[in-house]
Amino acid sequence: MPKATQIAAGKKVPEFSATTTDGGTWRLRDAKGSKVVLFFYPKDMTSGCTVEAQQFRDLQSAFRKAGTLVIGVSRDSCASHQKFKTKENLNYELLSDADEALCKLFDVIKEKNMYGKKVMGIARSTFLLDGEGKLAQEWRKVKADGHAAEVLVAAKAL
Repeated sequence: MPKATQIAAGKKVPEFSATTTDGGTWRLRDAKGSKVVLFFYPKDMTSGCTVEAQQFRDLQSAFRKAGTLVIGVSRDSCASHQKFKTKENLNYELLSDADEALCKLFDVIKEKNMYGKKVMGIARSTFLLDGEGKLAQEWRKVKADGHAAEVLVAAKAL
């Protein structure tokens, strides 16, 4: 297994691209000048992920006012993302990271215990990038409820 890349606070995040819900491509360089929230979540349409996604949705206008793009990332397919986005009326982009390239870049794949069985999965994590593409802040082992509001405070302060 290739070694995960650690992105350090204050350092520029390497250029990346990923597939969007509609099958297009989202590139970090396209967000230049905007702050970016990348929130990694385990799975579409699960309880904790739905709560987190809804709270980012509900705060979307405040994030926009703060000059911040919100982007959700999971290993789910574009088709799964589209269903999730439609069902929950999500007003921001979801990226499909089926090959785990972004997950590895941000080192969010961790061993988890699911019903007594050890599995590798996404550890709920969020990264705030400044307008230059540098990592400003990160949150790991996130609790879904209330997290979006905490990220918004940090984005406004940046």
